[in-house]
Amino acid sequence: MSVDSLQGQLLVASPSLLDPNFRRTVVLVTEHGEQGAAGLVLNRPSDAAVQDVVPQLEWLAAPEERIFIGGPVEQNAVLVLAEFEDPDDSPVTVFGDLGFVALDDEDDAAPVRRRRIFAGYAGWGEGQLEEELDRDDWILEPALPDDVFADDADGLWGGVLRRKGGVFQLVARMPEDPSVN
Repeated sequence: MSVDSLQGQLLVASPSLLDPNFRRTVVLVTEHGEQGAAGLVLNRPSDAAVQDVVPQLEWLAAPEERIFIGGPVEQNAVLVLAEFEDPDDSPVTVFGDLGFVALDDEDDAAPVRRRRIFAGYAGWGEGQLEEELDRDDWILEPALPDDVFADDADGLWGGVLRRKGGVFQLVARMPEDPSVN
């Protein structure tokens, strides 16, 4: 089975996706192949500051910077996604200048323009994401670097749908609970 990689694409949760882990989320696919897929939820900031949750990464975070919930898998795992000055400095490139930061040596950290710290990630087994796409659980859209670092996490879902255009502009305006409409 050959799988066209969705790495670097956004998965925008369709209104019919009611799983609380993914309701109205925007997920950046960071890896995708025949064995499955992984990604990071971009619009779920936590209430916790990086320095309180992962004090060893205080050197990387601004004061009171919040950690983002990257997904329900391995929520104790910490991943840092960054926009690199030189993308070759990233041990794992996702798309363009974006890739993961190696956290093993702060003295030898590569220069980055901006970065975001995530706890956990989203994961799919072999064929699982494809099944979800066939059920229309997700809407695909090419990712932009600004999506990863959006200041308005609450507005990212609607913003990406409006950018996609067409009928998705209407979907973007749907209330979270259609019964209140």
